[in-house]
Amino acid sequence: MKTLVLAGVSTLALSAAAMAADKTLTISVYSFSQDEFKELVYDPFERICGCEIVVETGNSIERMAKIEANKDAPVIDMAVLSTHDALGAARNGLLQPIDVSALSNYDKLYDIAKDPLGDNMGVGYTFYATSIAYRSDKVTVDSWADLLSPELAGNVALPDVTTNQGPPALYMIGKAMGDTDSSLTTPIEAVGEKADDIVTFYVRSSQLAQLMQQEEIWAAPVGRFAWGRFKDNGLPMAWAEPKEGQTGGMNVMVMTANNGNEELALQFMDFWLSTEIQTALANALIDSPANSEVVVSDEVAANLTYGAETVEQLDLLDPATILDKRESWLEQWNTKVMK
Repeated sequence: MKTLVLAGVSTLALSAAAMAADKTLTISVYSFSQDEFKELVYDPFERICGCEIVVETGNSIERMAKIEANKDAPVIDMAVLSTHDALGAARNGLLQPIDVSALSNYDKLYDIAKDPLGDNMGVGYTFYATSIAYRSDKVTVDSWADLLSPELAGNVALPDVTTNQGPPALYMIGKAMGDTDSSLTTPIEAVGEKADDIVTFYVRSSQLAQLMQQEEIWAAPVGRFAWGRFKDNGLPMAWAEPKEGQTGGMNVMVMTANNGNEELALQFMDFWLSTEIQTALANALIDSPANSEVVVSDEVAANLTYGAETVEQLDLLDPATILDKRESWLEQWNTKVMK
């Protein structure tokens, strides 16, 4: 893997001469797989730029709070966030537009990743599908409506509305019922009517994997990034391809406002979006590639959200909808489901 990255790096159009050797780039990222990111992304970039990358991790709330607390004198140059968190930060004046003309790999991205927030306030670098993992020896799942069917009563889990998987799954249930209104009123009411048939409303995919392993549930919506926990659990498992399609989520790179380190941040973004680096991260099963030129084996692809056909079928909730509607969703959820 290291050989692959180093070989690929040598082909990138990245001018070390344009970067000052004493430069430091401070990035804010998710805490998972940081050893792998260091090997595959941070260290190779440092060798090329002659700079130092300072990595700050934490959950989204902590990281966004730090960006906001230092709005007038930014201590973070570049961050990766979910689309709705990034849009919230943009609305609060914490971000600046990305000069996509400086990104040599921008045109290689799938269209959905190019400007998911509008006004070039973020660039997608990875996304994931959300569908239904289920016991293929117990049931067949062809539709999101099957989650509320008599065949799965007492053997299904759904994500809580406060999770990243919750609203998209509810939206797809509503879509299966013929209602795509962003209020989610129809699917929330339907789930409320079937609440006694739901084993749990989970908040973590690890909790869900345990319930599946213990054979307490047969089906549940889950993000593709967690699929490995299910497909290798020793039980007959399948990933549904519902007739309504699959949903999911996306993470984006953002640039903090007035950080004074824009040039180096752009060079790092471009490096991360390159075919070579996105391929290395995909082969390590860390991120599904937003770069459309990435090619991986069928075995690797089976663990990722991969390929133009899959990407085109993703029905993603608009980040503005998530920001504007989540309080209403929670109120309805508490009234209709958690009553």
